Amino acid sequence: MRDGTPHALFHSVALLVGGGMLVLSLALGVACAAGLLSGLMRVMKPKVTMVLLALAVVPTVRATTPNAADQSMERFLTRQNDQHPYRATRRLEAKNGSREGWLEAKTEYSPSGGFRYQITAEGGSSQIRTRVLRAVLDGEQDVIALGEAALAPNNYAFQPNGVDAEGLANVLLSPKRKERALLSGVMFLRPDEGELVRLQGRLAKNPSFWVRNVDIVRKYARIHTAVMPVAIESTAHVTFLGAASFRMTYDYQEIDGRSIRSNP
Repeated sequence: MRDGTPHALFHSVALLVGGGMLVLSLALGVACAAGLLSGLMRVMKPKVTMVLLALAVVPTVRATTPNAADQSMERFLTRQNDQHPYRATRRLEAKNGSREGWLEAKTEYSPSGGFRYQITAEGGSSQIRTRVLRAVLDGEQDVIALGEAALAPNNYAFQPNGVDAEGLANVLLSPKRKERALLSGVMFLRPDEGELVRLQGRLAKNPSFWVRNVDIVRKYARIHTAVMPVAIESTAHVTFLGAASFRMTYDYQEIDGRSIRSNP
């Protein structure tokens, strides 16, 4: 396994993706986009090393039962969002113009050991693999170490916005500061449990002149007793390089010391 240490270039990338803690997940999700886009920028301009991602276009919401959304939001904010130890295989893919790359890695997290990964297979552009995909995993290590920018009232204003056609409670997220590590968008919750199903929106502030319109969709699922991230997709526009895209999926083998056969 590769042991990581925090890198200064990811200090403002404390958002959500990763290990299992719903609040920290948001931080890691942004870190993933950060790794993707900052990697692309290093291909173009080595001095530009700090980038982020975040939520996609806010969808149209059909407000049906505001009280249900309000109660779901309260349940989410009062949940015990501890990060779950896990082992998972991940596949990461990125594309920018004619350049594409992918890799697969064994990843694991524990409170005592932190986050570690080991690359098991890879292909495509060496620049994408080295400067983008590995940067995503390195960024996740840094976010876990920093533990910042949580989905919490000190960072966001939460506004219940009814229940949509999918039966999910919609809660608008409005960052209290215009920072690159905060998101503007919507979180989708199961009304009865207040469990996070999806995050969708856009980065509250463009990471730089070079990187704009950073969007993300991050999906979660309950696996036994834990709600875990299962997929993330992000897009952005990079000046002079055009559209950039990133996707990462998770296949869990173990959560909380319990063997998992496959994702639901």
